[in-house]
Amino acid sequence: MSSKAVSFQAADFTHRLVSTPAGRVHLVEQGTGPLVLLVHGFPESWYSWRHQLPALAAAGYRAVAVDVRGYGRSSRPDGVDAYRMLELVADQAAVVEALGERSAVVVGHDWGATIAANCALVRPDVFRAVALLSVPYTPRGGPRPSEVFAQMGGDEEFYVSYFQEPGRAEAEIEPDVRGWLAGFYAALSGDTMPAPGTPDPHFVTRGGTLRDRFPSGPLPAWLGESDLDVYAEEFERTGLTGALNRYRNMDRDWEDLAAYDGAPIPQPSLFVGGARDASTTWLSDAIDAYPVTLPGLMSSHLLDDCGHWIQQERPAEINQLLTGWLASLPAGILDRVAG
Repeated sequence: MSSKAVSFQAADFTHRLVSTPAGRVHLVEQGTGPLVLLVHGFPESWYSWRHQLPALAAAGYRAVAVDVRGYGRSSRPDGVDAYRMLELVADQAAVVEALGERSAVVVGHDWGATIAANCALVRPDVFRAVALLSVPYTPRGGPRPSEVFAQMGGDEEFYVSYFQEPGRAEAEIEPDVRGWLAGFYAALSGDTMPAPGTPDPHFVTRGGTLRDRFPSGPLPAWLGESDLDVYAEEFERTGLTGALNRYRNMDRDWEDLAAYDGAPIPQPSLFVGGARDASTTWLSDAIDAYPVTLPGLMSSHLLDDCGHWIQQERPAEINQLLTGWLASLPAGILDRVAG
């Protein structure tokens, strides 16, 4: 591992496969105590939580990081609609049950934050508290998502729209998975992202690719060569379709979740974002709305000079914030989690 990457202990990690509606979910766990479920985003895996698993275990929790449906050793159903949000929520609830628990605290990053928020929204009986990293909670509402994304960028195309067409992004990424991932991670990292005023890597020129705007310098400080190998080897084996299918269900989610239009999440919550992350700057209004949308919010933090990959860029700070928040949860929350 690169000397710049934070070391971690993998010896105590336990890998398991559990049955879920998708067929199986691969998970990695460490520790004993109340269950804390960790849900990753795009394009990552359980490995993005490698620094949190031992820290949570040392603090007295049963920390479990999953490979989301479509990733890693978890099942990858063929149908695009198998990756809709309600299916992913059902997977997380099934993981809790398969682990012999009745409830859990759920923590998510990037798409995992959106999955975690919807777990809390749809299954409050199972998910008693929720922590969101990088991507703020934005209640369902407004126009159809594909219509919103199509209007962004003017003469350029927003990356979400680019990802929504089956096969298109795969054709860009899969000939050089490792190189593409290195560029994508660097483009959204606080220490390597393009300078202000340069072309935004979230947009694609007509007829171009996302990679055209990725930085070509060194890896981010948080990403050692061996870390990049872990991610690249998984996606070289599985391809990117399962991961990208999450983007291809946003209109289905909008339809499926109509009953939750504008709904707040009342459970105890935590938000942590990177001050240099587009997710927090573009969605600053969503953060401002937390008194209404997250009435159970216990604390909210923006980390200076931090980009999108927050639990890997700032593992010590995230570990401190997570364990402090867990320790301060209202009486009874963790007792019910321990089930």
